[in-house]
Amino acid sequence: MASLNHEMIEKNLGLMIPLIIVVISFGALAEIIPLFFSKQVVEPVAGLKPTPALALEGRDIYIREGCTVCHTQMIRPFRAETERYGHYSVSGEFVYEHPFLWGSKRTGPDLARVGGKYSDAWHRAHLYNPRDVVPESNMPAFPWLFNTQVDGSVTGAKMEALRKVGVPYTDDDIAGAAAAVEGKYEIEALVAYLQQLGTVISNKR
Repeated sequence: MASLNHEMIEKNLGLMIPLIIVVISFGALAEIIPLFFSKQVVEPVAGLKPTPALALEGRDIYIREGCTVCHTQMIRPFRAETERYGHYSVSGEFVYEHPFLWGSKRTGPDLARVGGKYSDAWHRAHLYNPRDVVPESNMPAFPWLFNTQVDGSVTGAKMEALRKVGVPYTDDDIAGAAAAVEGKYEIEALVAYLQQLGTVISNKR
């Protein structure tokens, strides 16, 4: 009887498709829902602070220029990964990230722990013309970042929006956002963003 019912389901797509969806949905719920109640997932790691105004603008530039297409920001918990890049990524590092920038393709190296690894001058030279510091690099140059100033007129509004989804920006952070980026060039913002990546965990090691 059981084999007969199984055969009937296999031959009836109108029945089989909804049943597949139900099974997958239950499996997904069983995997995902417990994560919302795990402190390790939803609570920030010790010392984590919201991204400062200048670095926040740098993050938007990082997204705009497509850096996530070639660079991941997630170190997997494998020896080959941690020996090259440092401590594996921890979910508590990313609770203030909207959206996540983990990425999935490494045309270039992972940047999860790049903060403090190189000087500001190195990053500037690398972004102006990557071949000047890494001759074999196939990364494009970004010279326009040196000529364009950051528009701080909406930085405070960005912080307000992020506060609504749980990022603990203070009123003073928001009020001082425009002044924090005033007169800064996009290259300064992007370097500020890169220099703070992964430093909370790195500083704890």
